Amino acid sequence: MPRVSRAEAQSHRQQITEASARLFKERGINVVSVADLMGAAGLTHGGFYGHFESRAALLEEALQRALLEGEANVEAAGPAGDFPGLVRGYLSRTHRDARDSGCAVAALVSDAARAEDGARAIMTRHVESFIAAVTETLDGDEARAIVAVSAMVGALALSRAVADPARSDAILRLMRDHLSGSNAAPSHVDMGK
Repeated sequence: MPRVSRAEAQSHRQQITEASARLFKERGINVVSVADLMGAAGLTHGGFYGHFESRAALLEEALQRALLEGEANVEAAGPAGDFPGLVRGYLSRTHRDARDSGCAVAALVSDAARAEDGARAIMTRHVESFIAAVTETLDGDEARAIVAVSAMVGALALSRAVADPARSDAILRLMRDHLSGSNAAPSHVDMGK
């Protein structure tokens, strides 16, 4: 079998990382096998260890990529400094339905909590970055930002887990309204049931 050039090897590594980031967000860290990852990258399973020393090493690189992509998408959701715009974009149907390109924190936070220290450290840095970005939109109110990030990530994750589309939409709408202050304490809520 002919050896690949350094440029081809780097291209293959990037293909594996991109495919892994997408699949991890779509299906979860622990569900996807090395064979799945290599297949999604269009490469053979046997070549994996020529690119990565372990699945954990790939996980760290793919998680970093997924989180950076998610941050970019969250930033693009609304104008800088616009908390209501950020909330609207983050808690939208479009974002909910974009499992493979949406926020990796919401998609992978539970998996990362059970991962090795390297993956947890990467998730920690990105959670802190998310909180810092939201803190800026809230005039430096970090406590409020922590509550908002927790609520947004939780609501997005719950809306993706709920099978009933009306219920899923209600979770997004109610949290969006609550965080923007337009419906802070509803007395009666139609949750789609």
